[in-house]
Amino acid sequence: MADESTNPPPPAIVTLQTPTGDVPPSVPDKGPPSHPPSSESPEFIFVTEKETPHPPPPPPPSHESKQELIEPEIPNPTPEPKKVPRSLVSFKEESNRVADLSDSERAALDELKQLVQAAISSHEFDFPVAPQPKADEPQTSTQETEIKVAASASPDEVSIWGVPLLADERSDVMLLKFLRARDFKPKDAFAMLKDTIRWRKTFSIDALVDEDLGDDLEKVVFMHGSDKEGHPVCYNVYGEFQNKELYQKTFADEEKRMKFLRWRIQFLERSIRKLDFSPGGICTIFQVSDLKNSPGPAKRELRLATRQALMLLQDNYPEFVAKQVFINVPWWYLAFYTMISPFLTQRTKSKFVFASPAKTAETLFKYITPEQVPIRYGGLSVDFCECNPEFTDDDPASEVTVKPSTKQTVEIIVNEKCIIVWELRVVGWEVSYGAEYVPNTEGGYTIIIHKARKFTANDEPVVSNSFKISELGKILLTVDNPTAKKKKLLYRFKVKPLCD
Repeated sequence: MADESTNPPPPAIVTLQTPTGDVPPSVPDKGPPSHPPSSESPEFIFVTEKETPHPPPPPPPSHESKQELIEPEIPNPTPEPKKVPRSLVSFKEESNRVADLSDSERAALDELKQLVQAAISSHEFDFPVAPQPKADEPQTSTQETEIKVAASASPDEVSIWGVPLLADERSDVMLLKFLRARDFKPKDAFAMLKDTIRWRKTFSIDALVDEDLGDDLEKVVFMHGSDKEGHPVCYNVYGEFQNKELYQKTFADEEKRMKFLRWRIQFLERSIRKLDFSPGGICTIFQVSDLKNSPGPAKRELRLATRQALMLLQDNYPEFVAKQVFINVPWWYLAFYTMISPFLTQRTKSKFVFASPAKTAETLFKYITPEQVPIRYGGLSVDFCECNPEFTDDDPASEVTVKPSTKQTVEIIVNEKCIIVWELRVVGWEVSYGAEYVPNTEGGYTIIIHKARKFTANDEPVVSNSFKISELGKILLTVDNPTAKKKKLLYRFKVKPLCD
């Protein structure tokens, strides 16, 4: 907040990166680095951020001789609308190392392994297998389909997601998923495991993985990047079903809904088989569900398909969700969530996080770095095209919060001739952005690289610039936030050699 005096306070300076040698006078030598712009920045590059609050408005003229009448505030009789819960009980993944388990958990794992061994020896996992029709064949019920019994299998041959039930440490990690889903009750976990194996054979999962089900839904569900802990991120974009043709093609009748369900299972199976089931590996997925423009709960067909998929995935894919983040959550989702909540376990619900449209980018950045978040969700990662050759998801970006009524300046101080390439965005814009180069030479002319102008929410999400530095100086990237809301500034840059 601005100082109450007429003069604004001096700008605060935060040093982002300092070299190993002497520090120039223009760069402060105190304070820890906070936003390193790049792990590969050379030592002749220095970056600082300066925050300058806008001067406060002049005080209103005083009228000491007149007594002002102050009307009492009348409370708003309109009740506040219900809000979608931001998050539930925080969930933290447990270790999959047997040595980290408690004595009771280790005993439960041993008991489950004994139950599995006994089941394999007595052929309890030899369930009927119903061959599934191809994508272009009509769907028939299981009762009308020829059923055959699988041959007896050895312990090494009985596997789920490519992991044998009893073989090595990967088997322990897989069995721990069923134990955690059933509160470490071995008999309940074994019953769940047995039902999962029965369902997988009935649904012919191993054959389904290799089927060609088309690419009509590749923009509805897709993998993109990873979160801060290394989990692959899966995006579910329900707004794509606003397309009436796609909606009818996917949910119009039971046969189409079953095809969608098989496609969704195939996608999940292929994703799971890329995970690392070693004790210290990543064997869960970070899920993001985008509800922007999603068909509402009045769509009966979508509601039926969602409930069917929800029950099936919860019963047969335990502990594969690291976190489930719902973004762009609309008002009607409260009713829908209340309806499906009884079908979810408390452990499942503890992984849920909800974000309104205004909080979508901020929420995602808590778990995923901006360079890994797609541009459409406020990040810098380019999805579905190769139109940004200068930067990749491996190039780190800096995050800066621009306070209300504040001007933020990023200084890139260069002590060697080179070419600087950068990209920048302010989530939601409604701010002014400009870039200029100030040479060190006394009497030198400031060069306008990007004339300051206001950017709105409808402008291009990311601005890219470059500048050839033939004489030493500094680049100033200035963002002026005149609004009453804080803004999230993202930027990153690269240094390229200056070719003669």
